[in-house]
Amino acid sequence: MPEHVPILQFLGWVFLAAAAVLWISGFVRLQRRYRTYLAVQERTGTLGALPRHRAAPRLESVELTQAERDAFAGLVRQFGDGGGHRPTG
Repeated sequence: MPEHVPILQFLGWVFLAAAAVLWISGFVRLQRRYRTYLAVQERTGTLGALPRHRAAPRLESVELTQAERDAFAGLVRQFGDGGGHRPTG
């Protein structure tokens, strides 16, 4: 320690140097962790913010009555003929 530097000033420099070393080591660890996370994400091809689907949604079906089937068939015919009724006038 130089003779002309007060002890508190010298300890301040030591503290700043130690803080800089700790900050750099923490930053390097953070970068390595993020790089590992990106590598895993690229392998799986999923987005981290969206949850994975464990199973497909249940299929839902409804039995139609004969009248409903006839009405649906009529709609299909209307759309196939050019879009149904055209306004007159």
